[in-house]
Amino acid sequence: MQDADTNSKSGSGWIVQSLSLMMFLQFFAWGAWFASLSAAMDSNLLGAFIGGAYEAAPIAAIFAPLFLGLVADRFFASERVMGTLMVVGGVIMLLIPGIAENASTFANETADAMRAAGTYDAEAFSASQAEDNTAGKTLVWMILAYLLCYMPTLGLGNTIAFSNIPSQNDFPKIRVWGTIGWIVAGLTVGILGWSSSYNIFWLGAFSSLALGLLCFFLPHTPPPLKGKPMDMRSLFMVDAFTLLKDWNFLIFAICSTLICIPLAYYYGMTATYLSQTGFAEPAATMTIGQMSEIIFMLLIPFFFRRLGVKVMILVGMACWVLRYALFAYGAPDQVTWMLLAAVALHGICYDFFFVTGFMYTDQKAPLGIRGQAQGLLVFLTQGVGMFFGYRIMAGGSLFGVIPLDLTFGNYGQQVTSSPTYVEALADARGESASLSFLESFTQMFSRALPEGLDAGILAETMGQWKDFWMSPAIMAAIIFVIFAVTFWDRTETEPEAAEVSAAEPVPSDPAV
Repeated sequence: MQDADTNSKSGSGWIVQSLSLMMFLQFFAWGAWFASLSAAMDSNLLGAFIGGAYEAAPIAAIFAPLFLGLVADRFFASERVMGTLMVVGGVIMLLIPGIAENASTFANETADAMRAAGTYDAEAFSASQAEDNTAGKTLVWMILAYLLCYMPTLGLGNTIAFSNIPSQNDFPKIRVWGTIGWIVAGLTVGILGWSSSYNIFWLGAFSSLALGLLCFFLPHTPPPLKGKPMDMRSLFMVDAFTLLKDWNFLIFAICSTLICIPLAYYYGMTATYLSQTGFAEPAATMTIGQMSEIIFMLLIPFFFRRLGVKVMILVGMACWVLRYALFAYGAPDQVTWMLLAAVALHGICYDFFFVTGFMYTDQKAPLGIRGQAQGLLVFLTQGVGMFFGYRIMAGGSLFGVIPLDLTFGNYGQQVTSSPTYVEALADARGESASLSFLESFTQMFSRALPEGLDAGILAETMGQWKDFWMSPAIMAAIIFVIFAVTFWDRTETEPEAAEVSAAEPVPSDPAV
């Protein structure tokens, strides 16, 4: 009997360890390239494609639930589906560096030709790239292809974990390894000096392949809905949409969708902005946000009991406003503490709004449709909200017809001097000297601009960045007021009642 208990504990320990490694690699594979993607593209004159590249994430998030509902939940073991998706995704990622290099070569040749002809202009250059750089367009499509493989694994990973852990209480200590994976990925990129390099794609590719191979050795997880008839109401979240008849939940759903528009500015442009203000390794610098997220995640139950749903969400929204205001007013003089504080606020912004929102949704939804309700919230926020957020962030349009370049006067206009500034910054820095590990680590959290940088182009670019960041600050402030005035749900909500059942996936921060 004692041997049986020992073997059971040993088996449980192996399950927890293997699932923790799965979570670590899953978010390492994403964080390796996603956080600093904009800095790498901007530094290589592909700024015209940043919006499209980040927009691929919400598009993939919209289709991921359909894939899970139609295929993964009914026909194949979850670990095999996840393994296959990650291997295919890793192969796709292996092709991306070459395509990105071709796109940058074309961009540099175009810039040189325009200067030789005396027709170079930052706006005209960006417009010509968006129109003529075929490799740049292919790069965006390849990133979308990878994310279409990756996004379903977020739900699959949670399904595998919940189906095999000895107790639901073991999930937090497994899931936290995902956040650690994202942090380690950012620090690795920073230590290697790859924040502005296409080497981030190689790191993402090999970690994706490693995760794919690991999945085939994970505990067997049969399809949870095998043999059951197709439930179209569940697939398209029909029952969850009925929750919108509740006025307070409707306001919550609308504001949750809208707040993801300014959120897209953070995910899409922070790495570029930090790089241009003098942070040598923005991928590592941005991990401060995930570090603060772990701290505030642990404090959620404490604040939840004392503040309640409305105040918690309002605090999160207020921090959104403060974060973008710090970015804006820290730009003209590149005030280091303001920029670092803005990044550190990510923990409060995400935990107080989204984690509280997931708990509120779980409490409002009847037991039978809690999974649908969480899926609906992810669809509205990470899908619809982020999609329009990235389009607006990049000054794009809908279907090429409806302009989405939302501005408030000069606030929100694009940083048009960015291509010229990036080249001037690279010239002023010259060849980078090799650094020791300690020197590299220190540089991740410090900021410096070269003395030879042209003061005129610096002032112009930072002035444009200030105007750019004021737009999401204004958006977040407007949403804050709308929510404060219209949301009056007085339901008593206890953290214990907001636990997600073991059969339901737990939504994840896209930038954890």
